[in-house]
Amino acid sequence: MPSGTLRPASAQDAEQLCARLLAFNQKAGGTDFDEIPLQLASHDANGQLRGGLLGDICAGWLVIHVLWVDPECRGTGLGSQLLARAEQQARATGAHGVTLDTFDWQAEGFYLRNGYEVFGRLADFPLGHQRIYLRKTL
Repeated sequence: MPSGTLRPASAQDAEQLCARLLAFNQKAGGTDFDEIPLQLASHDANGQLRGGLLGDICAGWLVIHVLWVDPECRGTGLGSQLLARAEQQARATGAHGVTLDTFDWQAEGFYLRNGYEVFGRLADFPLGHQRIYLRKTL
């Protein structure tokens, strides 16, 4: 067993770990794993945030981390507009797919209606619920 002690990682440790894994992945995968941020926001006439999408484009995929629409704006098409714009921007960078996850109480039906397909479910995340993984080919 290697000698040394385990301890919480410092910010510098975390940065080095990510850089070393990125270098390994780029060499082994033969592709660029640098992330291009993709961030969209929608505001009403009064400047109030009504929805938005946060993601990254990496290795030919758009990875959506956050898609949120104000409850008052749900059903208006705003969520679909955010997805469409993000997909359009991802295509412009050469991305060929989108992936995201949601929970069983969130928006599985919304994503299915927008052309996404489920490729995995993780039971009991949290206990009694499912985390659902979806993808879409661009």
